[in-house]
Amino acid sequence: MNAPTPQIPVTVHTFAQRLSSTRRGARLARLLAVERLQAWQVSPAVTERVEQIVAELAANAALHGRVQGRDFQVALTLDEATGTVRVSVTDARGEQLPTPKADFEDPAHSESGRGLPLVTALADRWGTEPFPPSGKTVWAEVSPRSG
Repeated sequence: MNAPTPQIPVTVHTFAQRLSSTRRGARLARLLAVERLQAWQVSPAVTERVEQIVAELAANAALHGRVQGRDFQVALTLDEATGTVRVSVTDARGEQLPTPKADFEDPAHSESGRGLPLVTALADRWGTEPFPPSGKTVWAEVSPRSG
């Protein structure tokens, strides 16, 4: 007689949603992210950091990554084993990838340019990836902080 193979519990949750490349779409991305993280019972500290990151990346996608008639996508992945949340925001414009160095050049006196320094401060790590044929994905990871 064969014993049944034990099932490994699911430890990764995912969520993805396409949204219009508008301010309303960016706001909805933030609201949906918070709702999903609360449903997954992610700690409030991680949820707050992720909420701000989603707000910044979605606003950037709607403002700088916009191509007429093309949406952006927000995606979340939760690894329950580590508590790490990965945020990915994909838009249609990949010709100019954001870089940390360029984005830190004195945004204090400008009306924009504070988003990626904020993402850098809140995320444990972040980066970009091309999204063929012409888009990009900006991602950030947030882990629970000890202390």
